[in-house]
Amino acid sequence: MGASGGRRGGSGRCQTDRMPQLTEPTTDVHASFLEAMEEFAAEGRGRPEDGSNIARDMRRFGAHWHEPDAFAGYVRHVREMVTEETAASVGSVPTSTFWYVDGTTYLGRIAVRHRLDDFLFERGGHIGYDVRPTARRRGHATAMLRAVLPRARALGLESVLVTCDEDNTASRRVITSCGGKLEDQRGEKLRYWIGLAYGPAV
Repeated sequence: MGASGGRRGGSGRCQTDRMPQLTEPTTDVHASFLEAMEEFAAEGRGRPEDGSNIARDMRRFGAHWHEPDAFAGYVRHVREMVTEETAASVGSVPTSTFWYVDGTTYLGRIAVRHRLDDFLFERGGHIGYDVRPTARRRGHATAMLRAVLPRARALGLESVLVTCDEDNTASRRVITSCGGKLEDQRGEKLRYWIGLAYGPAV
C-alpha cells in the first residue's frame, strides 16, 4: 500500500479537463488497466511472496485480462467481493473495491474491507490502496483515501484501521493527512486509526 516514484510518463497522466473520481470497477478502462498492470509487473508486483490484493489478482486473472470477456468476468468478480460467498472463495473478507479513474484512464484502486480478521487486525487493516507507478506523487492516494471514507461510514464502520510499512514515508503522510492517529507498531507495520465520525472533510 502507499505511493512511490513514477517510472515513466504515458497514459497514467491526469487529464486536465476533468477531476479523477472513484467508481465501481468497470470495463470502460480496459486498455488503461492493462497498461497499469504492466507497470506494476515491471516493478515486481505479482510475485508469490506478494500477498497484496492486486498481486493476488495478477496471479489469478492476469493471464487472460487482455481478453474482453475474461476482463468483464474479472470486473464482475471484484464487484461481487462484497458478498461473503465470493470473498470466502479467495480466502478474504467481504470487500468493496473502487477504481480511481480519469475518464477512461485507470489511476489506481482502493478497497474497504467490511470487517477485520486476525491478520487484517494485525497487519492489513480495513483499507488498502495502490496507485499505478506513472500516476504517483500527484496526490492521488490522499484523494482516494479521503473520498472513500464516507463509503466506509456507509458500511457501518465507525473507525477504520490503515497500516503501512515503517519506512514508507509517503503512505505515512497520506494516512495522517486524512486523520490517521498512530496506535502502535507491530513488526514492520505502523497501525493508524481514522475515526470516521470526526474524519477530515471529504
